[in-house]
Amino acid sequence: MKRELLMINGVILSFLGNVLIFPAHVKSADYISFKSGILSRTIPVRSFETLSKDNKVEGTLKNLIQITKQDPEELSKLLNQRFELPLIVTSKLIYSSIGEVFILRAATIIHPTKIKDKKITIPAIRSAIIDATVKGNGSLTLIEFFKSYPNKKLTIDIPALLQVLDKIDSMSELVEFFAKSPLEGIKKNKINL
Repeated sequence: MKRELLMINGVILSFLGNVLIFPAHVKSADYISFKSGILSRTIPVRSFETLSKDNKVEGTLKNLIQITKQDPEELSKLLNQRFELPLIVTSKLIYSSIGEVFILRAATIIHPTKIKDKKITIPAIRSAIIDATVKGNGSLTLIEFFKSYPNKKLTIDIPALLQVLDKIDSMSELVEFFAKSPLEGIKKNKINL
């Protein structure tokens, strides 16, 4: 009981901290920069949003999709895929030691442009997850995560992403592992974090 009260207080303090640290006038990510070594390609988040809503590809995103021979419909599905994340459970998870490891790994892939300091990347990812989950009424999509990321320009490190993807057979396995295994125990308060 005491632990649950501390977690709820932590969620409230985190939310207030995010409001104070990232006040309302701070914009969400406007651009996503895909970086591989010295090469990078920057694409406006609105291009991803247009793809996710209207299945229309425009600008640099259109060029990148053509070059990489990706299927725009598949990308749209990925951007719109909903992950059910109850707010309290999600907060418990991202502030746990397991969650911290997960976020540290994610921070090697996703971070503010030119900033890899974990004192900045970890709170930014946590903030984006919580904000996107609140906006999604208990669910999160990749596009909402991008729109909730509290920095104007977000970088995705392609080699780091590929390294993680090489370690898993499929995204569905990754989602299933993280969504079912620990979350079920947390939901039922069987796992202490």
